[in-house]
Amino acid sequence: MRVLITGAGGFVGRHLSTLIQTTDPDAELHGTIYNLAELPDQTSVSYHTIDLLDVDATKALIAEVQPQEVYHLAAMASTAESFQHPWRTFESNSRIQMNLLEACRMLPEKPRFLVASSAVVYGPTKPHEQPIREDAPFRPTNAYSLSKVTQDMMAYQYYMSDRIPTIRARAFNHLGPGQRESFVAPDFALQIAQIELGLQEPIMQVGNLSAARDFTDVRDVARAYIALMKKGEAGEAYNVASNNTYTIQALLDTLLTFTSTEITVTVDEEKLRPVDVPEVRGDYSRLKAQTDWEPIIPFEQSLKELLDDCRQRIKQS
Repeated sequence: MRVLITGAGGFVGRHLSTLIQTTDPDAELHGTIYNLAELPDQTSVSYHTIDLLDVDATKALIAEVQPQEVYHLAAMASTAESFQHPWRTFESNSRIQMNLLEACRMLPEKPRFLVASSAVVYGPTKPHEQPIREDAPFRPTNAYSLSKVTQDMMAYQYYMSDRIPTIRARAFNHLGPGQRESFVAPDFALQIAQIELGLQEPIMQVGNLSAARDFTDVRDVARAYIALMKKGEAGEAYNVASNNTYTIQALLDTLLTFTSTEITVTVDEEKLRPVDVPEVRGDYSRLKAQTDWEPIIPFEQSLKELLDDCRQRIKQS
């Protein structure tokens, strides 16, 4: 089996690569990275340094690898960054996927193509709509969520028009070791680790703590993607979620239980978003029914291992 992971140097990509190597050691695994700084230490993966916005380079890569499975993870993935760079976010996420699908369309054997969509496509949901199901309406509120709606619908369009067996995985919030600090959990964890080492005053800067989110460990997300690749129905969309929520306050309180350092928490107005949804909780029953997948890693374990990873990163920097 020839497998291609775009964004293989990213948070989910690294965990997915590791899991595929563990569960399917005979797979011929390829991964795209944007530059050598993203190169993971996984010698059994064939990495390709490429700008997927380059249509000719993308076509050449697909023609060379001839993948039978494509996990498309490469994207600008920060909602916060999308407020600063709306067009770049929308253009990158949309064009990269179209370049890939156009290239796959030309293959004699069309690969199964999993798109890492996102729960942000659902936007501000109402209390009676929780937990969110896949038939909930799209309500994008920023350039990132709009780009994800576009990716989601583009995957469906290429399934209908070109019979590429696409699968849309709408992942809710995920966390775990290796996540970068532009997301809330590693932001908090890195601040704690820096305070412990005396690199920051014992004051944490936070944003909105009342929002409730559905968190799933990144390794469970990787398991879900593989399960969908193997058993998902082409053309369908699936929530990847836990059907459980924690407030950002609860996330912070949990992280603080893992340190003995006294820390003061203050609100930083710059961390507050223009649009923030009070609660987001996902119904993953369609995914479970199709693949028998369920999340297995506890929330507390994810946060503890994330904090330990942040501590290690700071010591090595």
